[in-house]
Amino acid sequence: MVLVQRIIGESSPSHAKKAEEEVVVTLDNRKRFFALAVAFVALVSATPLARSGDDHEARVKEAAKQSVKAGKAFDAIMQTPDKAIPRDLLAHAKAIAVFPQVHKAAFIFGGEGGRGVVSRRTAAGWSDPVFFRAGGGSVGPQIGASETDVVLLFMNDEAVSNLMKDRFELGAEAAVASGPVGREASAGTDALMHAEILSYSRSRGLFAGVNLKGVVIRPEDDLNQAAYGKNARALLGDDGQAAAETAAGLPAFPQAVTRYSATSGTDH
Repeated sequence: MVLVQRIIGESSPSHAKKAEEEVVVTLDNRKRFFALAVAFVALVSATPLARSGDDHEARVKEAAKQSVKAGKAFDAIMQTPDKAIPRDLLAHAKAIAVFPQVHKAAFIFGGEGGRGVVSRRTAAGWSDPVFFRAGGGSVGPQIGASETDVVLLFMNDEAVSNLMKDRFELGAEAAVASGPVGREASAGTDALMHAEILSYSRSRGLFAGVNLKGVVIRPEDDLNQAAYGKNARALLGDDGQAAAETAAGLPAFPQAVTRYSATSGTDH
């Protein structure tokens, strides 16, 4: 009995110490595992956010690029007054759209179609650019295989309201006609009286009216949301001065339009 007690008395402290060490090791392992699990979850969670941030920045840059391209196209069209859009038509236009560097196939075969921007007249001036796509339908012979700049003048509020839809078809939901060019005052007046939308094209330096009946226009809201946090309907319905992202080039298109047209929304 004494022997058993002695053995127990001598072995118990070491066993307890060993058990305590095992508990400490187990807790340390669990802490390490938990830390690794937290780090892994954080990494996995952060990756989509980083990608989302990159995508957002890319879309804002793309929006600015589209505005710059449209502004350059409009400048090129208007620099020769005798072959440009008549100023009296610009003075009455409620909104202007430019789809730069469009290929004929983009219209005929649809798909994503041509990409463009719209600026509407407001009391504060020409609005920040709103982004759209156009495609499908039949087009006139002026749209060639080479890159073509397409311009649309929206001549009344009803025509502009079509841009607030998910899609609308030129000629079906709004009357569209080939626009006059140069100093054609009488032709311009006649066109103003009969058409809701006037259409033009510029290809290889030749600028003329063009028939775009059947072409479908849709908002490109991934760019609108990236640049403004709003869709096209909301942008066209507000005061035109959205809180845009600070991206160089984003105001380029309305600035180009302003150079050739009065901006007051109350004059007409």
